[in-house]
This record gives sequence, structure tokens and C-alpha cells, in this order.
Amino acid sequence: MRTLLFIMGVLVISSSCKTYSDDDLKVFDKEIEAYIKSKNLDLERSESGLYFTIIEEGEGDEILYSNNVSFTYKGTLLNGNVFDEQKEPVTFKVNQLIGAWKEIMLDLKKGGKAFLIAPPQLGYGDRELDQIPANSILVFEMEVTDVK
Repeated sequence: MRTLLFIMGVLVISSSCKTYSDDDLKVFDKEIEAYIKSKNLDLERSESGLYFTIIEEGEGDEILYSNNVSFTYKGTLLNGNVFDEQKEPVTFKVNQLIGAWKEIMLDLKKGGKAFLIAPPQLGYGDRELDQIPANSILVFEMEVTDVK
């Protein structure tokens, strides 16, 4: 049930997030960079502010916004608290996902795995959702299990 609420929140919140100032974005970047340094991670940063690494690209056709993608994931806050974990695949159309997931899906294929850190503007923004405080930076481990 928690996962269903989480995903429903994705659909509702992803279209209604706050716009952040340049100063806000710099603060988020500094928090993420400090986390990366403390964990000795090697991640890329996209123009949107998403930090990620592709663990495995996967095989097959590239994923498109119109595809239905099945995937498993684990989501944590920077403090390590797990706010959601889906060990059985969930399926959604890519264009219905939060910004961070949309972006990373376009770099993966079936069987692809990624680790990502999403600033609030690519997650749930200033909305509070279940165990996710407003303006949270989110850490995800994801694996694509199917693409249709």
C-alpha cells in the first residue's frame, strides 16, 4: 500500500512542483557534493542537476517517453533512511515519472541499472509525501526489468 501511495504521489506531484531560485539550486548542489565526497562516490552531473552513474546500460532498444517501463528501486534520504523499496517490479509510462526517473530512463535499456541522486526539483519539490520531507534530496538505486 505504501508503494501505491508513493507512485500516486509521483503522478500528482510531478506536475505541480515549486520553481527554485539559482541560490536554492546551488545549496542543493553543495549538499549533494558533500554527500558524494563523504561516500567517496564517482558520479556524473547532468545539466538538470541530476547526479548519477550507469552501473549497467542494459540491452535492446532505447527507452522512450512513451514506453511502459517495469523497474525495481530503493529510495533513501541523504541520512540513509529508506523511504520506499520496491523489490517486485512496478510498471509505469516513462512520461508519468518524477523528473529524475524520466531523465535516467532515457539512458537505460532493459536490464539497465543506475544509481542516482535527485535534487528536490527533480523529485517531489516542496511537497511532503509520507516519509519524504519537503525539499528532500533523494538517493535511488534502480533496475529496469522490462520495456514495452
